[in-house]
Amino acid sequence: MGIGEFARQVKDASIALAAMGADEKNRALEQVARAMIERQGEIIKANQADLIRSKGENLPEPLMKRLKFDETKIADVVDGIYSLVGLEDPVGRTIFATELDDGLELYKTTCPIGVIGVIFESRPDALVQISTLCLKSGNGVLLKGGSEAMETNRILADVIIKATEEAGVPANWLKLLETRAQVGEMLKMDEYIDLIIPRGSNEFVRHIMDNSRIPVMGHADGICHCYVDEDADPDMAVNIVVDSKTQYVAVCNAAETLLVHEKAAAGFLPVLKEALDQKQVAIAGCPRTREIIPAEPATEEDWKTEYLDYKLSIKVVDNVDEAISHINRYGSGHTDSIITASKDRAARFMALVDSGNVFWNCSTRFSDGFRYGLGAEVGISTSKIHARGPVGLEGLVIYKYRLIGNGQTVSEYASRTKTFKHKKLDKQFPL
Repeated sequence: MGIGEFARQVKDASIALAAMGADEKNRALEQVARAMIERQGEIIKANQADLIRSKGENLPEPLMKRLKFDETKIADVVDGIYSLVGLEDPVGRTIFATELDDGLELYKTTCPIGVIGVIFESRPDALVQISTLCLKSGNGVLLKGGSEAMETNRILADVIIKATEEAGVPANWLKLLETRAQVGEMLKMDEYIDLIIPRGSNEFVRHIMDNSRIPVMGHADGICHCYVDEDADPDMAVNIVVDSKTQYVAVCNAAETLLVHEKAAAGFLPVLKEALDQKQVAIAGCPRTREIIPAEPATEEDWKTEYLDYKLSIKVVDNVDEAISHINRYGSGHTDSIITASKDRAARFMALVDSGNVFWNCSTRFSDGFRYGLGAEVGISTSKIHARGPVGLEGLVIYKYRLIGNGQTVSEYASRTKTFKHKKLDKQFPL
């Protein structure tokens, strides 16, 4: 079956899915969670096949870590599904209501986007998170995972499709794509697909944008920063930087560059290096950094690099404004954190850093849909569109205007026989 037929089927299913109630969708999600546990053995066996093949193909170690999908990862995604069940249905909420005139009421209400095409990397857990978020938000979905996770993706898609069909979800709401050629075809399917979400490098996201008329929600590089200000608590700063860099290095919200105020550098950097050495983190430093601690010379390219590995670039800066300028020049608009005791400088940093997530005195690793309570995420958007930062349920719905009248016509208002009231209403859409 061609991609065009796939897309048409998902489009048809998405129309019926949009009308499903919250209880129906939640029962389907619970069925998926149960099926994940019941078929755990099949899933792990498929993942082992992917791991063995990928190791033989010399897949980089950070990607091997993302690819692994064991009992712990399965338990995590199941917890995520149950968390999603507990969230309010994002569909059908009234954003605002206005009485245009007597008996003429306008409602702005949330609705599904329709059909979403998601292209993602080697993390099998992403397939579960994306598909369950799309289900809860009433969207059909076309999924294309990395070829290195082919066997795992196949079994996960099978588990989800069968479980949701048993629960009464319209057939064909989810389809799995497996080849690059299918991605190229998908980009032309603006008749059926309403949004593309690519997860990958800046170059990959730009390629998608340049080759499709479908709106694209870009999730590009995660070049995240920590900035240690002159009055930062040293112990707090060490803990936050180490966590941001090493808690899990192969993810987009791990810190890649550390900026340190010149007045804090001499006392802070040696203590930090000792902590980073215990985690076997390599350091690339600017000249002022290398006057204080041993490090390889940092190049212009280091400030632009998402390592996804045990490596950190460090630059000593004169003040918070230089840190902000560096982040806005080299960062990817993902997540950046300031460690400081100064409320004023924290406020300045958070106002002027042009990123989807800006933090004060906490790890960049908190930038995550599940940790935000969004019910996991389909990705983190670095675009400036309707959704920015971790894209959870709220980012997967759009809105429509619904007008309820009683025979009114525009000619009555054009002739000034009647006039508009435009009175705000405190009520929900009644249908």
